[in-house]
Amino acid sequence: MRVGMSGLRIETTRHLHCTVMRASGVLDHAGRVRFSARINAVWDWSPGPTLVFDLADLDFYDSSVIGVLAMAMQRMAEEGSGRIFVVRPSDHLLSVLRLTDLLPHVELRDSVEETVAELMLQQGDRGIGERAASSRSPIISRLNVRRDLG
Repeated sequence: MRVGMSGLRIETTRHLHCTVMRASGVLDHAGRVRFSARINAVWDWSPGPTLVFDLADLDFYDSSVIGVLAMAMQRMAEEGSGRIFVVRPSDHLLSVLRLTDLLPHVELRDSVEETVAELMLQQGDRGIGERAASSRSPIISRLNVRRDLG
């Protein structure tokens, strides 16, 4: 197993209503520093921000995973807005989130694609007047494109 900076891969995807961050490989202290810096770099990409974390492909993580999530939660608390989704969490990660009392502060989901679609639909439902009517069609179009790509 490779440990260190080269062991963590972070894929970031910008969507209209959220930012998806997929991490794979090894999330240790060096990886935590890189991951936290990446979160800060994409902070303003989505309203809130709304961050969707897919950590299911991590081969190894230590307490650094809690440090990454806690940093994002703390910044959201300071700014008074934001949402964190954790997609496909392992049983171990759920246990760690429960033990550290972070579980109530994240929203759990089974699929990145479903989470992105849900957020798009929620935002579309909030529209008023002609904005609401005009936003439905692009949302459905984007959903169909995402299904074709996924």
